[in-house]
Amino acid sequence: MIRTTALTKRYGAILAVDGVSLDVRAGDIYGFLGANGSGKTTTVRMILGLVLATSGEVQLLGQQMPKGGRTALPQVGALVEGPAAYGHLSGRANLALLDAMGQGGVRRTRTRRIDDVLEQVGLAEVGRRPVKAYSLGMRQRLGLGAALLRQPRLLVLDEPTNGLDPQGIREIRELLLHLHARGTTVFLSSHLLAEVEQLCTRVGVLDRGRLVLQEDLANLQAPTGRTVVHTPDHDRARALLDGRIEHRDGDRLVIRGADAAELNALLVADGVRVTELGPERRTLEQVVLAATDTATGQVGA
Repeated sequence: MIRTTALTKRYGAILAVDGVSLDVRAGDIYGFLGANGSGKTTTVRMILGLVLATSGEVQLLGQQMPKGGRTALPQVGALVEGPAAYGHLSGRANLALLDAMGQGGVRRTRTRRIDDVLEQVGLAEVGRRPVKAYSLGMRQRLGLGAALLRQPRLLVLDEPTNGLDPQGIREIRELLLHLHARGTTVFLSSHLLAEVEQLCTRVGVLDRGRLVLQEDLANLQAPTGRTVVHTPDHDRARALLDGRIEHRDGDRLVIRGADAAELNALLVADGVRVTELGPERRTLEQVVLAATDTATGQVGA
């Protein structure tokens, strides 16, 4: 779906994107992570042909960009750097204008498609209201609706939940999961680790313009070979396990060894109360911090 090779962008002496090679596959919900200013939006703009790369290559849906944009882009829905809209027009009128400009589909299905996307993004009740009266979150929803007009094979989103409240974030998450289940590949650029962790199947991490990690999320969060036990009887557990405890944080113990059943039986037989027990898995935050810390160490070496 998206493949970049050594993608690089310079602005004078500033190296904004440094040799990034992305691999976004059909069926992915790909989380493109990085702090603000790490180069995410510049990378997305190069992928879509909005900015020319200094060097490197981009393939979008099998087409070399930007030359192949005429073939690839009609199959792509995108929301980049916030939605653009005419404030004096209604949300519905803005979508109709975009559709007429060729960003959607045929005219005879326009009304139905606009109705559908307004419903999908939660704007059906305010579709006739002028956009200048919309909140930031409503504008964000309208931008997502515009991206969905063409019923895309690939959806490219840059911070799509910006300005949304927790309920709105959950609704957008559910919408993206629904679209993915119907066959849409999603490329989601974000700095919100919790959202990416709940939504994505594959992640790439950008740090100061460099791709420092790219992997399936399931592999990154595979069991570490240690077991986490929550017990109020931590002193008794420590005495019983005789050096197997690698870390303690309050009632939470990290214990060397992955046989949870054996460990539970041992603790319970000795009268140690166990409130929770399971394999240790790294959070996405831990994964990202480890990747960026390693990259920082390499830079400083």
